[in-house]
Parts: sequence; C-alpha cells; structure tokens
Amino acid sequence: MNYELLCSQLYSLIGGVPHRIANLANAAALLFNTLEKINWAGFYFIENGVLVLGPFQGKHACIEIPLGRGVCGTAAEKNETVTVKNVHDFPGHIACDSASASEIVIPLRQNGKVIGVLDIDSPVLNRFSESDRQGLEKFAEILEEELFNI
Repeated sequence: MNYELLCSQLYSLIGGVPHRIANLANAAALLFNTLEKINWAGFYFIENGVLVLGPFQGKHACIEIPLGRGVCGTAAEKNETVTVKNVHDFPGHIACDSASASEIVIPLRQNGKVIGVLDIDSPVLNRFSESDRQGLEKFAEILEEELFNI
C-alpha cells in the first residue's frame, strides 16, 4: 500500500475544508475504497466517558463502546495504536460484525488528549502490518492537524 499517496489524497480532500463531519465521512470512504481486504473503516469519539460511533463505511456498527473495552476502548484508554491479529483472541473483544477477524485502532488526539479513534476491521486474520500501522498513524496525524488542532 502506498501510504504516501493515500495521505496526499486525504490532504487533498480535507485540507482547508471547515466541515469536520463531512471530512471524516470522506476520510472513511477513502480508506474503505482504497485499502484491500477490509470490511469496516470509521471513527468513534469520546462523549460522556464512552466512545460513540462517528462517520464510517461498512456494515452497521456498535453505537457505544466503553473506554477500556474491546480494541477501540483499549486503544483510547491506553492512548496507543492497538493491532490485533485475531480479534477472537482479544480479551473483551466486542463483535459488532462477526465477519471481522483482525483490527487496527489508532487514537485521535486534540492538543495531546485522546478524543476518539480511527478503527479499521478486516475479514482476514493478521491483515495489518507494521507498515500499515505507520501509514495509518500518519493518516491520523493529518486528521488531527486539519480537524482537531485548529
């Protein structure tokens, strides 16, 4: 995957555009239609101590996820990217879509504080590599700079 190109496309879509929800919807669509072997891409944001579903692409999803629960809640609580080779082996995994087999979740920050996560699921075991982690963290940094740290 050419993450440099993906990040350039993201910046072209959202750079200078003041509509946060629309930008997140386009970011989710860009990921969903560009990354291979994924079945969900989207966002959750912290509201009143829980992660609440934001813009996404894919099948329906869980609306609320408690902090510290599942892959998304763990990434948000620990403020670090969590990559899971097999979600069925992850303690406390929340199965919003039974077809998902692996997952990567990247925290989103505003002024250094976690405000949400970028969540990507795959129906393939061990789908996400170190290269994916690095590229998707850069993707998340662009979102942070353009949408949250202004």
